[in-house]
This record gives sequence, C-alpha cells and structure tokens, in this order.
Amino acid sequence: MGRILEIADFGFRYPDARKKAVDAFNLEVDEGEIVVLAGPSGCGKSTLLRAINGLIPHMYKGEYSGHVRVGGASVESTSMKDLAQTVGFLFQNPENQIFMFTVERDIAFGLENLGVPRPEMRSRVDEAMTLLGIIDLAQRAPHELSDGQKQRVALAGVIAMRPRLVILDEPTSLLDPKTAMELVDLVARLKSDLGTTFVVVEHRLDLIVRVADRIVVMNAGAKVLDGTPRRVLFGDEAEGYGIAIPAVTKVQKMLSKDGIASVDRLCSPAELAATLEKQRQ
Repeated sequence: MGRILEIADFGFRYPDARKKAVDAFNLEVDEGEIVVLAGPSGCGKSTLLRAINGLIPHMYKGEYSGHVRVGGASVESTSMKDLAQTVGFLFQNPENQIFMFTVERDIAFGLENLGVPRPEMRSRVDEAMTLLGIIDLAQRAPHELSDGQKQRVALAGVIAMRPRLVILDEPTSLLDPKTAMELVDLVARLKSDLGTTFVVVEHRLDLIVRVADRIVVMNAGAKVLDGTPRRVLFGDEAEGYGIAIPAVTKVQKMLSKDGIASVDRLCSPAELAATLEKQRQ
C-alpha cells in the first residue's frame, strides 16, 4: 500500500493576515485510509483542504511554506487540471457542485472537460451511478432531488473522475440522520470496493467515527492529536480541543472505570445497551 498524501512543514498566511492559518503542519496518509479531520471553527481545516486540492497556492495567494504532495506529485508545481485527476472534492453544499439539466449530464461534466472519449465516458458515468444507487435518477433534473440525492449525484461526479483521494467537507451537515448514515456507509463501501482514500472534515463524529481509520485533531493551525478513533476519543486531551465527543463514547469511557464496559474498541449504542442489560441480569 503506497502513500497518497504527504504534507511536510506546511504553513500558509493569507494576505493581510497577522498570523498563519496553518503552521508547520505534517501529515501522511496511506492509500485506502479514511482520515477524519476535526477541530474547532477557525482552526485551519479549510486552509488545509485547499492546500491538498491545489486551490492553495493556485487560486488563493499568500505566504506559502513547506510542501504538499499528492500521489507523489507536488501540488505547488502541478496544474489544477492534473490535480483533479488525483484529488476529488465534495463540497459541503452539493448545490455548489451540480448545475446541469440532468443528473447524467452533470456526472459527465468533469469527464467532458478532460476530453475523455465518449465510450469511456458512458462507461464511467454508468459505473458511478450504479455504485451510488442513482441509476433511476439519470434523466431527472438535479433541482428536483432531495438533499441526500443531490449529495449522491455530486459524489458520483467526483467518483466518475476516478480520483485516488476524495476530500469530503462536512458532507452530512445538510442531511437528516438516516441519510447521513447512508452516506457514511457509502464512503466505507467505496473504500472497500475501489480502494479510495478519504479525508473527511466532519463535526458529527458519532456518524463517521465507526468507519474511520484515524482522527486528526487541529487547533490554532497546528496538528495536536493524530491516532485511531479509540486512542483519540478515549484519551484525556480530546475534549479540551473543542471537538464533539460522541455521547456513547463518553458513557462507555465512564462505565469502563467501573468495569462495566471496555475501551478496547468503540461500541455502538446497541452494543453498549446490551452490555448494561447483561450487567443488570
């Protein structure tokens, strides 16, 4: 398994800003990982995402230091067009990403811009719609869809480009709990079926943590924690950085002190309830 993302001593200061948005940041991500990026608002997450997909430094100018490499290529010296074939980006609001007259044409839009031959384009669009379960929406207008359907269409457009790394910026923020859970399950399936790597910014850790390989916590532009979900969430430092520890994790951690539950792995609410019921018997 190779390394898909390497960030070495990266720092960035926006024009006229008094301090750097991100400073001396280091991170390595292997192919096939799901890495959750967490931290309070203003901690530098958005800046880091822009550096990974090339918006920094190609679109956002400022004081740039260190290096960011995706798939072995330097982001600083690689065009946005070439980066788009390695890095996909799903916006928080899917309406910022879908704008064609039909779902099918919207998914094909990026491929058309890359000049992908029509037979291959047809194959990729069909594959992406099948993977995301939206074949029946092919001829629908995007504005007619629910938020969950729009999110799937936007993700299908990303997947059709066949990127090795996909960035998800708070993908569940506009979704109801059931649809959000379906999206998280879809991310896990895309990792399993395609080997896709994901970097996910998500505040609702209770949804994403069960499929994540690592959680990276940022604070004031720096990386302060990096480890497995169990190590980060059950540690004593995490709550001090303003991230939303899942309630079930808090309960599990508390009960582990009394020997009722274990912190060896993260439990689901159903598993924890079963454990408590067993203890009562």
